[in-house]
Amino acid sequence: MKPIGKVLCATGVVAGLVAFFWKDDFNPESLSGARVLVTGASAGIGEQIAYHYARFGAEIVLTARREAVLQKVMEKCLTLGAKKIFYIPADMSSPSEPERVVQFAVQKLGGLDYLVLNHIGTNRFQEWAGDVEYTRWLLQVNFLSYVALATAALPTLEKNRGALVVVSSLTGKMPTPFTTSYSATKFALDGFFSSLRHELIMQSRDVSVTLCILGLIDTDSALEHTRGKVLLSASPAPEAALAIVRGGAARAPEIFYPRWLRPLCCLWALFPSSGNQVLRAFYNYSSP
Repeated sequence: MKPIGKVLCATGVVAGLVAFFWKDDFNPESLSGARVLVTGASAGIGEQIAYHYARFGAEIVLTARREAVLQKVMEKCLTLGAKKIFYIPADMSSPSEPERVVQFAVQKLGGLDYLVLNHIGTNRFQEWAGDVEYTRWLLQVNFLSYVALATAALPTLEKNRGALVVVSSLTGKMPTPFTTSYSATKFALDGFFSSLRHELIMQSRDVSVTLCILGLIDTDSALEHTRGKVLLSASPAPEAALAIVRGGAARAPEIFYPRWLRPLCCLWALFPSSGNQVLRAFYNYSSP
């Protein structure tokens, strides 16, 4: 059997085992009145995350760069059932913004039960061209601001036995073409927050850390940048957002959406050469 066949066959076996033993501890009632800060909430997955929390009756603070769009998301959240909702415009490329945003959320809600880190800088989705300044900027937005937000929120999360929910990507588990800088930031998230999870457990600090590994999602931004380059169907953003909300509420260490990403990552770790061969087959190198 060829390497690609072996990997696909093994993926099917592992996916079957994961499905068989999967346990979902999600309790929707636990989110009624929960105090939540969602970053990157003006569009895409973050917008959908906000709507799900609103349907479950949470108290929410939204943040993103665009105030006018945040106002519209806030209005819809109110119609969906949010008990309280506020927003604060912020640009996470500025190192001073994370602490300001957390202080605003704690002041408005009286504390936090969930911090959902979802915002991202633009992924150019192109071959490496040597732009170090762009990489430095992306590290600030996609990684350093996450660290700063989590650090500022840890005292209130610990007090309330809360949860850190970190939205990441398959590119933070497996290096993929056209994502050099973006992948670096996502690997950094995995390293930092997985290590932090260990430390919180060792220190008996009751704050869960859920790392959310997402595949290609059908947001406008993702579809625009990957069109003609990735030979995969995109998964729906509302379903991805619900998986994130459920995983955080269940205090799961990791969630994968779609679920088949979990066995794919396991098999890539076991058979990296064959896995990389399979991976490259889903990318179009001739696309401009």
